[in-house]
Amino acid sequence: MSQGGRPLTRDALVDLAEAQNGLVTRQQAIDELDVDPAAFDAFVARGRLERVARGIYRYPHLPGVEHEPYQVALLRTGDPDAVLSHETALAIHDISDVNPSRYHVTVPRPRRIRRSDNDRHVVHVQRLTPGQVTWWQQMQVVTPSTAIEQCLAYGTPTYLLRQALERGARTGAVPRDDLNRLTEALERRG
Repeated sequence: MSQGGRPLTRDALVDLAEAQNGLVTRQQAIDELDVDPAAFDAFVARGRLERVARGIYRYPHLPGVEHEPYQVALLRTGDPDAVLSHETALAIHDISDVNPSRYHVTVPRPRRIRRSDNDRHVVHVQRLTPGQVTWWQQMQVVTPSTAIEQCLAYGTPTYLLRQALERGARTGAVPRDDLNRLTEALERRG
């Protein structure tokens, strides 16, 4: 970062926010846009950004998104490789009636996240391959097969995973090879 950073420009901020469903973090503005922290804080103070969560802001002139809490869950990790996962991904892919009470996110490296809302978020650590990740609403999410595999290890109830396998097979969301492997794993689990 240059001495003191650059002034915050509307165009740079809009581009970053548009790529993230209208949201941006203070740290991203400082690190990625080389913005002076005081300039960012002044932008917030003038009402050009609305605080959504600690360190996460909404650009008010962009249309809101229905799934903003998912984007917040990703951004709060501070990891650009964060991916929606586990039961959250099952719900997103709509292959199970799972209704997670917390947002599940997977990051490739351990991170300590100090936030007051940690009870609503679960951060898992797992290195994912590109084939295990897809996109939904401009956000990275694990594939249905990967979500089922994660939920098997996490302890999601068997009936919900059986349902995910059945719906995944019917809709084609879970490839046949994965279906056979995951069905066997579920049966071994009991």
